[in-house]
Amino acid sequence: MVDSPERAVRWAAAISDTLLANLTREKLEQLLGGYVEQLLDGGVDAARQVGRSMVEHDFISATTLEATLAHLGEHLPVTPAQLGALAAGYADGLRERTLDQQEISRTAAITAMRRAESAVRASETKFRAVFESSAFGIIVSSLKGDIIDVNEALLTMLGYTAGDLGGMSGRDLVHPDDRAGLRELAKQLIASPFDNLRVEKRMVRSDGETIQTHMAISLVREQEDTPPYFVTMVENMDEMRDLQSQLVRQSLNDMQTGLPNRSQFLGWLESAVGLRGPDTLALVQIDVDGFRGVNDAFGYETGDRVLMTVAGHLRAVFPEEVGKIARIGEDEFGVLLMDPHDVPAVIALVDDFTTRLEEATWVEGNGIGVTTSVGVVWRAARGGDAADLLRAADVTVGWAKRDGKAQWALYDKERDQLDKEQYALAASIPGALEEGQFRIDYQPVRSLADGSVLALEAKIAWDHPVRGALCPDTFLTHASANGMIVRLVRWALAEACEQAGEWYAALGERMPVLSIDMPTRLCQEPELVAEVVRVLTRTGLPASKLRFELHERLPVLLNDVQLEELTILAEHGVELVLDHLTGGNAGVGRLRMLPWSGVKFSPTVVHGLDAGANRVDKTAAVALLEWAAILRLPMYAEDVRSDAEASRLAALGVLGGQGSHFGPPVPATEVPALLI
Repeated sequence: MVDSPERAVRWAAAISDTLLANLTREKLEQLLGGYVEQLLDGGVDAARQVGRSMVEHDFISATTLEATLAHLGEHLPVTPAQLGALAAGYADGLRERTLDQQEISRTAAITAMRRAESAVRASETKFRAVFESSAFGIIVSSLKGDIIDVNEALLTMLGYTAGDLGGMSGRDLVHPDDRAGLRELAKQLIASPFDNLRVEKRMVRSDGETIQTHMAISLVREQEDTPPYFVTMVENMDEMRDLQSQLVRQSLNDMQTGLPNRSQFLGWLESAVGLRGPDTLALVQIDVDGFRGVNDAFGYETGDRVLMTVAGHLRAVFPEEVGKIARIGEDEFGVLLMDPHDVPAVIALVDDFTTRLEEATWVEGNGIGVTTSVGVVWRAARGGDAADLLRAADVTVGWAKRDGKAQWALYDKERDQLDKEQYALAASIPGALEEGQFRIDYQPVRSLADGSVLALEAKIAWDHPVRGALCPDTFLTHASANGMIVRLVRWALAEACEQAGEWYAALGERMPVLSIDMPTRLCQEPELVAEVVRVLTRTGLPASKLRFELHERLPVLLNDVQLEELTILAEHGVELVLDHLTGGNAGVGRLRMLPWSGVKFSPTVVHGLDAGANRVDKTAAVALLEWAAILRLPMYAEDVRSDAEASRLAALGVLGGQGSHFGPPVPATEVPALLI
């Protein structure tokens, strides 16, 4: 989870260019950090207080509020109600600030009038400036209600001209139903020691339309020979409420595509899983594949056009009566379908949408096309959890992307559970390393001719305190996905070389080669050569006794600098074996850039030589082995299961093999006996 300081930094970055307040970046981030904690720990009232506090700290630009609402809606788990309350609190604070400022101005003006006897012209000029320039309507009236003066703002608000008010009293501008109450309040103010009050009353425009107003009424008591009078400042509450409504709409909609945003989408999901929701629902999440590449290649304006096209296709396929559409991320869209007919019906709609995307979007002569990865979640609605629904959709989109993109995937609870378990395992690798739960087992690679041990392949095993002994296939794939593979293999390299160094000290050149699978991620490390050399120097293991097995796809995934690093290792004496050879994925041009010491065939090829294999598999396996023999490199085989496979491999020139036919991996304590 992202903590409050980091959220505050992001919020500050979003609004810093819009601020009128004179705050240092440090003070701004500290202030926003407090707001984040209020919003996360509190509810609607806390959000309203945040809005008021923003005004108190001079966040008075409309652009600041708009950027704040958009940022919070996208990046903070707040509800639509909180966003609305924040906007309302902001509006209330701004109104009170303005009224207070106007009251200050009014006090200054009245004071100037009292001093008018000594400086009539100067005081009158100042008063008229404040009076006429005020954004609020102002009416000066006698205690009986006779109009003495009004400013232009009041005339505009009520639709009158100055001539229209001749012969009218202030009561004529008030709604008939509110006149008695306002007259009673005026009497109470005259009789009280106070000089002002605030009240909401209705007024009537010249066209008969009723508007709701907020009045700040002040009783001005001057000298004894001058009768007191009222100064009333009037704010149109209808306009303020329209502004609040507009702010709320902006906080719940994406300004670019016009679609509802993530905050509103979350509100739909929460309603759908409530007790009054539908029986079933389908959640469709759409991710635009390679959208960053479109922005980088053609610019953000073109990217925006592409997003608009995607949004248009979604509207066409999922009209309001079919599903609710929202933009829930930079290049992500969500569709919520209530009580859909069945899963095939939902998939048919998804297929219709993806078919429409096949038509290019033309921007300045460029026909730009995109594909999407789509995740579909179908489940019972009531009693569910909105956050879990979104997580399931996001996971399903991830499956579609991992399976090749440009396709849809359907949520599978069992697959999700398995993924979560494996991700949890991968995430707990650092702790397991600290507690010494990992060990290295060694699988012998034996000569197919005489059975002697040619190499020892290091296998990482995990003695999990709850799940027991785990084989590498259980955790290495997800460890690669989250980057933990780097730390784990570094440990395995150091540990295996340490043990192999001891065996080499005892056996000398009779010590077989130590073989280790080298993942792509570790081959991309800039200090690979230096790290390997340090390990070999520390453990006393000669470079000629270390072999790295590299997957056949790896040369295609590395750049020239990284391939050069592997070449330098080979020049030091480390062997490089092309692993998992199937004949279908290797780029021959890239393969030639490395000095290989051997090739190793995948289980698929090896099993094609078994006595029970079909004719097609046998033919393909034999053809690949005969082709590989042309390379004049030592050949090895993985997962040899039977004597028939071993014999056939030997006949085709394979030097060594490993697998259940030659015995399982053994712990380090049993290796000396195996070698002797």
